[in-house]
Amino acid sequence: MSSKKNGVSRRDVMKTTSGLAVAGVLGSVAIPAVHAAADETIRVALVGCGGRGNGAAENALLTNKLGPIKLVAMADVFQSRIDSSYNFLSKRFPKQIEAPVERRFLGFDGYKKAMDSLQKGDIVILTTPPAFRWVMFTYAIEKGLNVFMEKPIAVDGPSGRKMLKLAQESENRKLKVGVGLMCRHCEARGEMFKRIKDGQIGDLVLLRAYRQAGPTGSAFVGRKPADKNELLYQIQNFHGFLWASGGAVSDFLIHNIDECCWMKDAWPVSAKAAGGRHYRGDNVDQNFDTYSIEYTFGDGAKLLVEGRTMPGCHQEFASYAHGTRGSAVISTSGHTPCHCKLFKDQKNLPRGGSPIWEFGREEPNPYQLEWNDLVTAVRQDRPYNEVKRGAEASLVTAMGRMAAHTGRVITLEQMRDCEHEFAPQVAELTFDAPAPLQAGKDGKYPVPEPGKKIRREF
Repeated sequence: MSSKKNGVSRRDVMKTTSGLAVAGVLGSVAIPAVHAAADETIRVALVGCGGRGNGAAENALLTNKLGPIKLVAMADVFQSRIDSSYNFLSKRFPKQIEAPVERRFLGFDGYKKAMDSLQKGDIVILTTPPAFRWVMFTYAIEKGLNVFMEKPIAVDGPSGRKMLKLAQESENRKLKVGVGLMCRHCEARGEMFKRIKDGQIGDLVLLRAYRQAGPTGSAFVGRKPADKNELLYQIQNFHGFLWASGGAVSDFLIHNIDECCWMKDAWPVSAKAAGGRHYRGDNVDQNFDTYSIEYTFGDGAKLLVEGRTMPGCHQEFASYAHGTRGSAVISTSGHTPCHCKLFKDQKNLPRGGSPIWEFGREEPNPYQLEWNDLVTAVRQDRPYNEVKRGAEASLVTAMGRMAAHTGRVITLEQMRDCEHEFAPQVAELTFDAPAPLQAGKDGKYPVPEPGKKIRREF
């Protein structure tokens, strides 16, 4: 279930090799069965026990009305997160938690041990920082597991290409895979999409998306304390480091970008953008405070995206669409409820005037709907795989980020082909390994310099 405060969903406020090599690893793996165990119980492993992991596990266990489901294994690199997650979930679902201490795994290889605790056709939840997504998804495919993974699922061009290859591998093996772009499962947005496709507001020529808020998640990161492990500090504050999360753009703006692209029924082909670091104080993360992105679609239509994480400023969390015969509220005041509406003109957004259509009833929670859809597909062996679309959404979002960080117009093809891999050693990380990003002698990390660094983001 999703709790909200000031229009922001629970998941927003809780903190928490090459592609050929990937294909080679999987090439010898036999196509697995996709059904749950014979007793009809779906077993779940949670990999990444922060706020998003708790939310996903909660939604997973709430599908018990569709059939028996239980959590049997957990993994993280922070013992405190494993402990707090276990305590929360075992109190919330005392009859569905069967994860004894010997199946609560600490360490960078804990994801393998958690997945080894499952049977083919069970489900693993991947809610670690996004940098680890392709590594863990590779192993899940090898084990024949169905998957739920949080967005974004790629942070740069190389990881995007890997995920696109893995999408095909998982489809070939008929695995069921959900990606946490839950707005795509919203019934209200879904009905509005059909009406837009039917031409009720004409052809879409402009879309606008806003996520203007105060400091969010761990996007603002102070200097590392001397007694902290560098790698774990960056993972703990993953929103602040491009290698770990793609930063504020990839992690925060992807939902608004994706829902707009859904309504347009297309991905943009290029992006130009601006942004800057304004008053950073002692913060040493890699994010800009503001991002302004103009996406262009193949037919010339535009998507304007405004992102800001600065205190004391106007706040808005919404998306809008403008057609040749009217306009639409795609979402307002956060992800859910979206309160979407259609208008016959351009002047009544977001609340004024009389809409020509609105959903008109209580909106089911899309965080739960995406899990109901995934589990139904597993139980009924229906085709269900959101990885390709999730990878495309991640690359489109990264395209806008790269345009802001380099000061150049970036095409989707350039983003896909970009060779700057933020953390090429991510699959080999251990507690003793150096962090993928190193601070300078002043304790600060490399940051984007638009116009100076134009072939890479930092």
